[in-house]
This record gives sequence, structure tokens and C-alpha cells, in this order.
Amino acid sequence: MAKFVVTLHLPVVFSEDFIALIPRHRAFINQLMEESVVETYAISADRTQGWVTMSGQSVEVIRGTVQKFPLYPFFTAVEINELFLFDSAHARFPRISLN
Repeated sequence: MAKFVVTLHLPVVFSEDFIALIPRHRAFINQLMEESVVETYAISADRTQGWVTMSGQSVEVIRGTVQKFPLYPFFTAVEINELFLFDSAHARFPRISLN
């Protein structure tokens, strides 16, 4: 399965409708993490962008999943890029302890 990084552009001002959807959005992201569809999820400190690393068969499948995000209607832009290489400390074997 291919890996993709999705860049989300968030609105400058969060409306009450946006804020009300955050718990539902987080629950959906957590569900996707449990299903190993979402591997990482991050929001910038200034809350204007987010990055999601996802696994899927194609850009179209990833786009369809992103369009199901509860906050999707509020995103000002969405960029999806397939990754050639994805490495992280969490993807490696744990260090062996001889204790």
C-alpha cells in the first residue's frame, strides 16, 4: 500500500461551527489511526496548516477519505502527495534492552 502526505490549509478564523466539529473530527481521525489508514496527524502551532500521513491504494482513495473528514468543508486547500520514502522512529524495531 502506498503512503501519502496530505497538507491541509485551515481557515484563519475558526467559526463556532468549525469548533463544534472538532470532537467529531478527532474521533474520526482516531478511528482511522486504529485502522492504520492514518499514521501521523499534526497541526502547526499557528493552526493554519495540518499534515496527515496516510496509507491507501491511490490518490483518489486518499482524497475520498479526506473528503469524509468532518472539518473538510472548512479547509481552504488540500494537497495530496504520494511519498517515495517514509521513515520514522516509530516505524523501526524497538531498541533491545539487555536488562
